[in-house]
Parts: sequence; C-alpha cells; structure tokens
Amino acid sequence: MNVIVGGGVVGLSIAWRLAREGLPVTVVDPAPGRGASYAAAGMLAPVSEVAYTEEPLLRLGAASLSRWPSFAAELAADAGLGPDLGAGSGAGLGTGLSGPPGGRAGTRAGEAFGGAFGVIGPEGAAGRALDLRADGTLDVAFGADDLAALDDLAAFMDKLGLRVERLTGRECRRLEPMLAPSVRGGLLAPGDAWVDPRRVTAALLAALDRLGVPVLRARVTGLLRDGDAAPSAATGAGTGSGTGAVTGVRIEAVPGQPEPAVREIAAERVVLAAGAWSGELADVPVRPVKGQIMRLRSPQPLLGRCVRGMVHGAPVYLVPRGDGELVLGATQEELGFDTRVTAGGLYELLRDARELVPGVTELEVADVVAGLRPGTPDNLPIIGAGEVPGLVLATGHHRGGVLLAPLTAALVTSAVLTPSTTTAAQAAPPAAATTTAQTATQTAAQTGTQPAAQAAARAAGVSTGAGILTGEEGELAALCSPARFRDIS
Repeated sequence: MNVIVGGGVVGLSIAWRLAREGLPVTVVDPAPGRGASYAAAGMLAPVSEVAYTEEPLLRLGAASLSRWPSFAAELAADAGLGPDLGAGSGAGLGTGLSGPPGGRAGTRAGEAFGGAFGVIGPEGAAGRALDLRADGTLDVAFGADDLAALDDLAAFMDKLGLRVERLTGRECRRLEPMLAPSVRGGLLAPGDAWVDPRRVTAALLAALDRLGVPVLRARVTGLLRDGDAAPSAATGAGTGSGTGAVTGVRIEAVPGQPEPAVREIAAERVVLAAGAWSGELADVPVRPVKGQIMRLRSPQPLLGRCVRGMVHGAPVYLVPRGDGELVLGATQEELGFDTRVTAGGLYELLRDARELVPGVTELEVADVVAGLRPGTPDNLPIIGAGEVPGLVLATGHHRGGVLLAPLTAALVTSAVLTPSTTTAAQAAPPAAATTTAQTATQTAAQTGTQPAAQAAARAAGVSTGAGILTGEEGELAALCSPARFRDIS
C-alpha cells in the first residue's frame, strides 16, 4: 500500500499516476482539493515568473510545462471528461525557451532546456474541461522605476535564452485594450499558459474515483515507525516512540466527517505531500507562506491573457478564466498558519490591479480566499526519498505547485517503479550520488559545459530510495533532492 498524505494538486497527481501503474494507493486529507490548490491562480509560467538566482526552478518549471499537454489529455480521459486527445492542433503550449535558431548555436540555457513540444488545443475537450489556455503572459510596468526593473529582467531573460518579446505601452494596449493608458511597456512570454486548479483537482478526484482509489477525509496526526509500541485497546493507536522505517500513518476524524474505521493505516511507502503542513509530520524545512486572492466575475471577459505587473515595486497578477471570472493575486505574507482574509490584503490587490486595468473595479466579487504556500529556504521543491526508509517527500512547491504537479508525479512514480541497480557507476550512496549530479549541473552553469554536466549526471545517477534515476529525469531529481538539506544544521 502507498499512502499519500495530502489531497492537493500535487498529492492527487501522484496518487493518480501510481494508480494508473496498478499500484495500491490511498489518499488521506481532511479536505481534498481545498488547501493551497483551491486558492491558486494556476499560472503555468516558468518564463514570466523567472527570478534572479532561481535558474534551477526555471528548469524544473520548463520540464513540467512540457508535460502538461499529455497530463491534461490523459486526466480528462480518466476523469470521463473527454477522449484522450494526445497531441493535436490548436494554440500550443511552448516552453518559452529558445533553441538553436537556424542552425546557429543557441545560449546554454536554450540548449539545455529545449524548444517546442507536442500541443493540445484549448478548444479541445481537455482544454475546455480544465480551462487550460496557452495565450502567453503579458508582464507590464506601471511607473518609471517599474519599467527600469522590467528592462533589467528582460536583459536577464536574454542571457538565459528565454523567448520573450519586448513591447511598448502602445503595443501592450493593442494586445490588451483594457490596460490603463499609464502602462509604460511590457514583456510578452508567448509560451506561458495557465489552467484552473479547481477544475484540475476536481478532475483528479473523479479519475481516482473511477480507478477505485480510496480518498479518506481524515487528518494524519503522525507517521508510524518501526519500534512503535503496540496500539492500546483504549485509543487504537500506538505511542509513536519508534525511530525506524516509516510503516504507515496515524489518522483522526475531522469535523463533519464520519469517524474512520481505523486509527492507523499500514503502508509499504508513505508519500508526504501535505504542503505547508509537511513540517508538522516530518523533519523538513517547509514553512507556510500566506497568499490572499480575489475572484471577480464579469459577463464579458476583461482580458484575453494572463497579465502580470509591477506597480511601484509591488507585484500583482490578473488571470482570466473561460467562464468570465478574473483572478487577482496574490499577497505574500509570512504569518504562520494564519488563513484569515483581511481588508488590507484585498485593498492592496484591488489598488494595484486598478492601476493596470481600471475596469476591475466594476466587476462583481465572486470569491475571496487565503491559502498557505509551502515555502523552502531556496524556493525549490523537495522531491524524493527522505533519510528515513519508507518515506518519500513531495512538498515545498511554494508558488509552483500547479505548474510542477506533472513533473513531481513523474519523479515520484519513477522513484517507486525504478528497480535499484548496483553497477559500479551507480554504487555511490544516496547523498553521494545526488551531490555528484548537483555538482555537475552547478559546474556547467558556471563554465558553460552543459553537455559534460549532463553526461556526468547520467553516469552518476540520482538515488531515489526505491531506485536510481538516470538521464534527464536524474538531473531534474537532483535539483530538488532532499539531500541538499542534510548538511544544514
């Protein structure tokens, strides 16, 4: 049995992929699909969200974006939402990363991250069902300082080989007529996309139901470990004194749900995908980062694509939905597990959004919600086997849970299915193998020897606890391996 702790887009994606492979799976979450995924805007935007010093996150995002077309088509089919569309015609998703144009050697980033991939049209069944759209992201600047910052970002993107178009204010308004006259300029990332996370989690739950996967609406209170005392007759639960391998989970009822038939679930493997709450169950450096969003409703779409902007240095985004809704987000607050929606948070969102798109103040308020992103010290997710046998980590995705869900599910599934090997090249212990791949990748970034780095990472492999991943998957696994935090006291 594989127990998935967490019913957000990441945990449900992992459960779905494992179930598709015929593995026994159970999901445990007090309110599946109602956590950070419910509050997320659903931007699939590794290019427009790129940040200085976060090139590894860019690579993970681009790799996961390339998996979204097949992920969406297969999910729609499994959920009964439409035929398995595969690659097809229509507006395609692109990585937004330039390859070698016309035979000319491209930038190192462009060579490493690749170019276009199979497409799935948003007019198709999967696109409509999940509100998957691929019209790009327009990043705009309001003031002179904002424009200067955008110019610096454009230069940084150019160094990375990212495919973006520099636009004047007039050109921005030609693309989006509802932008304010004061918008001074922008960047168009044509390869970015977005999806409705609420539709995605609903589809995942439907697919799991059709596959016969139990989804228990209960709270996990702890992990079972080898050496735990036997369950008591009074509580039905052990003492939690063990320090060995993880062998299952302890659960309790949540208000409004029936008492679970058991208090403990035995498992061969536990996948911790509990988002901001992961640190409550295991020793992982994950903290909650609060984000407030608004959903506005309009009889006619106000925007045709995702618009991001800087207003006097403050970021804001507006994401249109196919049903006429417009998502405004999001605050970023270090306030622990506080999920209150505040007047101040909503005021800031409306104030900044109005500067870019004045018409937002005329829209009906459809929903306001606050969620908790799972942040990590380096803003990279933590994916792979932990130090404790029987525990696999899939957490710490911060702002990128929806974008990174297909890649995370693929990495965890490969980790579970890939048999261990003991060849000379792969005989290094987990930490050593991971370090080798990370060192190779970091050296390549500094010296420009990306092919050599790829060869080194493929040769070393990356230990996942269940096996050793090689090739591109191994390189990606190294970037988000839990091993990077083992030496942090």
